[in-house]
Amino acid sequence: MTAFEVLTMGRIGVDLYPQQVGVALDRVESFGKYLGGSASNVAVAAARYGRRTAVITRTGEDPFGTFLHAALRGYGVDDRYVTSVKNLPTPVTFCEIFPPDDFPLYFYRLPKAPDLEIYREELDIGAIREAGVFWVTVTGLSEEPSRTATLAALEARGRKDTTILDLDYRPMFWPSREEARRWVQQALPNVTVAVGNLDECETAVGEREPLAAAQALHGFGVKLAVVKQGPKGVLASDGKATTEVKPVPVDVMNGLGAGDAFGGALCHGLLAGWDIERVMRFANAAGAIVASRLACSDAMPTAAEVDGLLAGEAQTGGPREATSA
Repeated sequence: MTAFEVLTMGRIGVDLYPQQVGVALDRVESFGKYLGGSASNVAVAAARYGRRTAVITRTGEDPFGTFLHAALRGYGVDDRYVTSVKNLPTPVTFCEIFPPDDFPLYFYRLPKAPDLEIYREELDIGAIREAGVFWVTVTGLSEEPSRTATLAALEARGRKDTTILDLDYRPMFWPSREEARRWVQQALPNVTVAVGNLDECETAVGEREPLAAAQALHGFGVKLAVVKQGPKGVLASDGKATTEVKPVPVDVMNGLGAGDAFGGALCHGLLAGWDIERVMRFANAAGAIVASRLACSDAMPTAAEVDGLLAGEAQTGGPREATSA
């Protein structure tokens, strides 16, 4: 079998997004049903660019689980490593949509999410080692047996390029930020790329200032540190040079999923061998497109859509800058 270009491991679930924007959840009358979960969304985003992708995760044995298998296949994501767990429901996540910057999330992952029931013994180590990009998330470190499986997968990968840790810190999944930091720092020496926002970087390495956070990530052996700064754009550091790219302005509909779109585009750009500035510009634009749309997985753009947005930015002289570290 040809190796997967992108193999992700982590969350999956059903996103139920309100069809009424700017309305509190208790007054919403209708919802749209979509595939969700960060690792799964990243796989979908990468598949949009024609990449051979798969995700390692688990669902419940229920109609929502059946829906997720069909959705993955419909998006072109291989679902062979998506298995079911008896007696655990497929997770459901609701959100509220208050543009431009308020999108509360309500996770229903009790008594336990099936995607945290991934066991080390079930992993296809050969596929993990051979994948062009292997992507894992911090949420996968939050509980056993997923924690042991995630760390074992990273160790088996052997820091092969490109091994990415999505810092993806969700406070509701952890007893404390300190506990999350403890396990993140066990994973970091086995990854080559780390990507997260300012709060996630603070959780990972205790630094919130972007350049300091990048340097701290390098201290754990990370080759490429990607720090998302919200309205200030993104900073990427390879330990020798630092590139900062400003955000692409759009009318925000729903900011949820923009980070996953960024992640899928990051995988695509790194596989293509682009220089870091080009990768960051492309990933920024992909995230902006999804932020301008309602859903996450359904909203993931094609390369033509991203290039079209970037072409429009170039015509308006959109600013960007590169500096030495």
